[in-house]
Amino acid sequence: METSCRKKEEDGFHVLHKVPSGDGPYVKAKHTQLVEKDPEGAIVWFWKAINGGDRVDSALKDMAVVMKQLDRTEEAIEAIKSFRCLCSKYSQPSLDNLLIDLYKKCGRFDEEIGLLKQKLRVIYRGEAFNGKPTKTARSHGKKFQVSVKQETAKILGNLGWAYMQKSNFMAAEVVYKKAQMIDPDANKACNLALCLMKQARYKEAQLNLFEILSGRFPGADDSKACARAQQLLTELETCRKPPSGLPENLLGLELDDDFVTGLERLINVWAPYKSKRLPIFEEIDQFRDQLAF
Repeated sequence: METSCRKKEEDGFHVLHKVPSGDGPYVKAKHTQLVEKDPEGAIVWFWKAINGGDRVDSALKDMAVVMKQLDRTEEAIEAIKSFRCLCSKYSQPSLDNLLIDLYKKCGRFDEEIGLLKQKLRVIYRGEAFNGKPTKTARSHGKKFQVSVKQETAKILGNLGWAYMQKSNFMAAEVVYKKAQMIDPDANKACNLALCLMKQARYKEAQLNLFEILSGRFPGADDSKACARAQQLLTELETCRKPPSGLPENLLGLELDDDFVTGLERLINVWAPYKSKRLPIFEEIDQFRDQLAF
């Protein structure tokens, strides 16, 4: 009876603190992280778990997250790149997602762009989600379904944002337009308007912002999206003088032929999931000489 009660208490403790049961280095790492609130000590135990082969997939991902929280981003990147070979193939997509987030945090935009384009190639080849049209994701403890279509739009949105950080607004514009064709929303519409403003295409930007404020896009009723659209409209009124010339970084960019081949697939209408090869890419021949894909 006493043993049974003790077991129930232990099970309740693990559930309450979201700590796995056992006494290996990974369990000790999670206990140190979540119960003792000692992230530096947790990293030591995560390293021991990785080196000892104890739940390596989880140990590497959890350690990278803790390192990110401690602003040890570069170290987290190197850890993933060095030890992901020890992880299962099923954990590789989530490790890629972690790397993208880490590259974004520390401003390594070229590497972020490269990894995002790699993920688009995986989708194009029909290999995303193990060839299935949806996957189960988790956020704030809740599970939900994500479609290949939604995943593609998300990746394109992130790719557009990365191009914007490099002031490559022409490339960002094309990417955001493709994302909007797949899964439109007010946030991407605001980013697209900003790209147009940066290219002194004020009339197009204004029309785009009016569409947001008129509620055309999903999420347009969000107060933050409306406030941002209104702010961009105000900024637009103060910057209508066209620049003397296009920025140098919009001209003479090199091309990645393999990626351009994928981008030349039509995406005007999202096709149902019928075959392994998904027609997710829009014809953009007119941009061949400008885009850095």
